[in-house]
Amino acid sequence: MFELLALITIIFGVNIPLFWIPIHFYPHFFRKIGVITYLIPVITFSLISLGVYFHRDHILRYTLTLSPFLNLFGAFLFFVGIILHIWTAKLLSLWGLIGVPEILPKKKGSFVSSGPFSIIRHPTYFAHTLIFIGAFLLTEFIAVGILALFDFIMVHVFVIPFEERELLNRFGKVYEDYKKRVRWRVLPGLL
Repeated sequence: MFELLALITIIFGVNIPLFWIPIHFYPHFFRKIGVITYLIPVITFSLISLGVYFHRDHILRYTLTLSPFLNLFGAFLFFVGIILHIWTAKLLSLWGLIGVPEILPKKKGSFVSSGPFSIIRHPTYFAHTLIFIGAFLLTEFIAVGILALFDFIMVHVFVIPFEERELLNRFGKVYEDYKKRVRWRVLPGLL
């Protein structure tokens, strides 16, 4: 069961930045091609899933032995991350979660600043961090720990800055005021 959780976490964890970095870095290009953009995650998800599946013995070869307390804490983080992700998905709607407003210019989308968005600007990415760290502590697979670190770096160095630029272009003063009101990107008091 933990192996399956580790593999699913790796597959999704690698695909998230592979989709969002290009979308936010080249928004004009993806707006031009429109819904064809969604072939990217279909192709990368398929290729990465196959690669992870066929190399699963090698990927999951190395483990740590953590205390039962850390395993339990990992399960807690994982489930809190899942709940937070569901909450943000509900607030953003399916269209907002999968980036329709970024790709289809006629679908501007609504600006969300309630719920967890009133405390931190990117609670969905915080949810990912909780899920990945929780999965690592729960499963003890080093590959999942590396993925958690990889995702954290990619999201903070690339995805969030590009996304904030796109949100500023789309919502203008509304987003500027929001950034002044909600100072923290992901972790209150830290980031």
